[in-house]
Amino acid sequence: MAQVLSLTEDAKVRIKEILSETEKDKIGVRIAVSEGGCAGYSYEMTYVENADPKDELIEHEDVKIFIDPAAIMFLLGSTMDFKSDKFKSGFVFMNPNETERCGCGESFSV
Repeated sequence: MAQVLSLTEDAKVRIKEILSETEKDKIGVRIAVSEGGCAGYSYEMTYVENADPKDELIEHEDVKIFIDPAAIMFLLGSTMDFKSDKFKSGFVFMNPNETERCGCGESFSV
């Protein structure tokens, strides 16, 4: 089975940074996909305090990513990166399952 999600070095560094800046009870980040946005679906990221045994755990070195089980089919084979430029910064997903992305880049369809 293909890996659900891989992380670039920039994404790993940024996740480590944001976790070090928050309360110490956060053990990682959780990625989910929800209906919404102009293209149909959007990515959601939240902090994780307690692991949910139903989530898919992906560990890259000492970074823990928890994937909502309902999001696995949307994320399969994706890569998560962190991009920063003069005007904005944030996590981006290179997702081979996307068939369309909205103009602002905040939502997608499959």
